[in-house]
Amino acid sequence: MTKHTTAFKLKIAKQYVPGLMGYKEVGRVNNVSYGQVRRWVLFHRYHGKAGLEPRKSVQYSADEKLEVLRYMWANKLSYVETAARFNIRAQGYVGVWERDFRDGGIVPLIRKPRGRPKRMADLPKQVAPASVHSDATRSREELLVELNQLRMEVAVLKKRRALAQAAEQAAAMQKAHIVHELRLQFPIAQLLALTGLKRSTFYYQKKVAQDGDKHAHLKQGIETTYQAHKGRMGYRRIADVLRKAGHRACANTVQRCMQAMKLTSLVRIKKYKSYKGEVGKTAPNILLRDFNAEGVNQKWATDVTEMKVAGQKVYLSPVMDLFNGEIVAYEMDTRPVLGLVTGMLKKAFRKLRADDKPIVHSDQGWQYRMPAYQHMLAQKGIVQSMSRKGNCLDNAAMESFFAVLKTEYYHLNKFSSVDELKKGLAEYIDYYNHCRIKMKLNGLSPVQYRTQHSL
Repeated sequence: MTKHTTAFKLKIAKQYVPGLMGYKEVGRVNNVSYGQVRRWVLFHRYHGKAGLEPRKSVQYSADEKLEVLRYMWANKLSYVETAARFNIRAQGYVGVWERDFRDGGIVPLIRKPRGRPKRMADLPKQVAPASVHSDATRSREELLVELNQLRMEVAVLKKRRALAQAAEQAAAMQKAHIVHELRLQFPIAQLLALTGLKRSTFYYQKKVAQDGDKHAHLKQGIETTYQAHKGRMGYRRIADVLRKAGHRACANTVQRCMQAMKLTSLVRIKKYKSYKGEVGKTAPNILLRDFNAEGVNQKWATDVTEMKVAGQKVYLSPVMDLFNGEIVAYEMDTRPVLGLVTGMLKKAFRKLRADDKPIVHSDQGWQYRMPAYQHMLAQKGIVQSMSRKGNCLDNAAMESFFAVLKTEYYHLNKFSSVDELKKGLAEYIDYYNHCRIKMKLNGLSPVQYRTQHSL
């Protein structure tokens, strides 16, 4: 492995200029890999020249490792960024620490002493029992090891007790069935005595067997609703639909029934990024994560997402009214060109009344920094707002819509062509606006909610 001097690393770090000369360009000019350039730039950003100088090996305690992991999770950083932030030269350590913590908690993070363990002959001849030592004199790591052991023992005992209760209930049902089958040949009292079953338990199990599944009618409604919405709804929204249909459906009961029926909502996957450096002008973050609006056309949010079909990509650019989550307008294209967002804006402007001046919020994607896009907003007297760089939570409303769209439609279907996908997206957005209910909208769809509040 080639050893690079501090001066060389410093030169590389200073050559990097976002938007002008990126990691790949700097690496290509200096015959250095993309990863090395990025690593040196990050270490120089956090620690200056000292971050590029050689450093002796450092041993980290369990508390220090845990602090690093918590900071990484809280700020959603990569391993490289985390290592640079804490000046950890071996960035692979961070990944190892995370894997060890998820597998076994804090115990695997505790550093083990080096070398061979001491022989028994080297130990003191008289050692006081562990119970004699006060907890105040023991190290924090020793207490954490003991705490983890006790937690594990309690969890095992609880699981054993639950299994024993389930086995006991199953045994009672089996014994009750035997007594019921033989009751015409032998006296019930003698059968109960022989099986060790109480009379009250026998009649309870008999009643349960006669009543059958008391939630059978509810389960049928759950199955019908689940299939009608193609698995897109969770237990809360299914419960709300069933209540409106006249069922006595508690959300917790619906959840238990769905678990028994193996019906689950689907997992979400993300996403296309449009940030391409410092291009054009940015706008301040006026929205400040306040995604609530008191009326229609007061706050809009927009973004672009990417989907793939038949070796091609399809880009969707919608704009959402934050009052009711309705998709006001959208545009689709096979390339992420400027016309994708300007075409969407033209359609959205047709929905505005003369006195409507919504705030339009987006991320810092290159399309939204273009003069043409910003000029269109200025002509309508519309205020532009942008998320902070690299902060997807500032546009969480649109991120949530994309997650729902891909979970409930895109990942559940297979498409043979771009036209088929575009047609399906148009149908789903119509379903999302008119039919898909939201609990935050009192169990109404976006269009139903808007119509109700406009009366």
